[in-house]
Amino acid sequence: MAIQLVKGTKDIFGAEVGIWQEIENKIRTICKTFGIEEIRTPVFEFTELFIRGVGETTDIVQKEMYTFTDDGNRSLTLRPEGTAGVARAYIEHGMHNNAQPTKLYYISPTFRCENTQAGRQRQFHQFGVEMLGSYSAAQDAEAISVASVLLEEMGIHGVELRINSLGCPDCRSKYNKTLKNFIGENLEKLCPTCKERYEKNPLRVLDCKETACQKIIADAPSVLDCLDEECTAHFEKVKAILDEMNIAYTVDPKIVRGLDYYTRTVFEFVSDGLTVCGGGRYDGLIEECGGKPTGAVGFGLGLERLIMILEKQQSDLHVSPLKDIYIGSMGEQGFLKAQAFTFALRKKGILAECDTVERSVKAQMKYANKLGVKYSLIIGDSELELGKAELKTMETGEKQEIMLNQLEAFFNK
Repeated sequence: MAIQLVKGTKDIFGAEVGIWQEIENKIRTICKTFGIEEIRTPVFEFTELFIRGVGETTDIVQKEMYTFTDDGNRSLTLRPEGTAGVARAYIEHGMHNNAQPTKLYYISPTFRCENTQAGRQRQFHQFGVEMLGSYSAAQDAEAISVASVLLEEMGIHGVELRINSLGCPDCRSKYNKTLKNFIGENLEKLCPTCKERYEKNPLRVLDCKETACQKIIADAPSVLDCLDEECTAHFEKVKAILDEMNIAYTVDPKIVRGLDYYTRTVFEFVSDGLTVCGGGRYDGLIEECGGKPTGAVGFGLGLERLIMILEKQQSDLHVSPLKDIYIGSMGEQGFLKAQAFTFALRKKGILAECDTVERSVKAQMKYANKLGVKYSLIIGDSELELGKAELKTMETGEKQEIMLNQLEAFFNK
């Protein structure tokens, strides 16, 4: 029996690769505009990094990580999210000595052992932005603005930005007590998962999607009522800057995000009931990972989910044909010259293709159609003798005469 894909993974090939490349190119262009540099961290790290960085009580650490022991009896884990690895790199390479804030982005495969569903794989690709070295509310707004511009550029419709503040650790501790008292009065009505969360991390109950839990959560006290003066001022400034940027938002006190490291501002971009992008501030993470106290904010976006939403909304992601021209051939001399012309065009950056298996002319044209080329032409003895051929526009069928020595000039005009 042939070996098949592992559950929760996917092969990306053919025309779909063009869509991925289009999205990745837009990401890189937008990040360059915002002065954000790319970082590439290892696909696996010491398990301790994620326990300390992501949070021991999170679902990710508790039951979703791919962890293994190497030959040196060291516990290693495939990256379940991108922020912790960037935090480790920031500390290890002394990036705090550079001009601050340090603004980084990554596009990388990420791994979580969770139930697969539409837009959620066990290996998925995450685009993330991390801005480290600033406690400013303006940094929060800048991070949000990057995500806003990206989603707008992608052409996603009906996107809603929801924001909240979890406050500092003192505010969060105060709210945890208030929330725990409220939940305790309704504990028997909660789902089994939320009963477990109640003991370890009551904030996570607000994330539950179960109908029974949602009804209870609807009446839960607001974290905003537990913010101190400084945290309230920070959140008000974030909102004021977003207002000046004309970025619409809704304040949603139920947004807490699923990771323990978040402080103060948290946010989500939602479309068609699905979270497309989410993030927030994490002022304690760098210190938790062994560095100095450092303000930081960031967000992550799953590319599989983004593409799923684009397909659902039938967004017109323009994907250029894979090839500019197919050079077909007839006869031995035509076959040889087709190879030479194709090679010459490729050296000039023109996406050219030709026959390499000596098909019939009819078979070559079928092949050209499958390639999705813009143009095609056939070279035979008469074309070589005259030095010209008929160039066919594949989409319309229109033909025009072209001198063979003018092919390169035609594509560069």
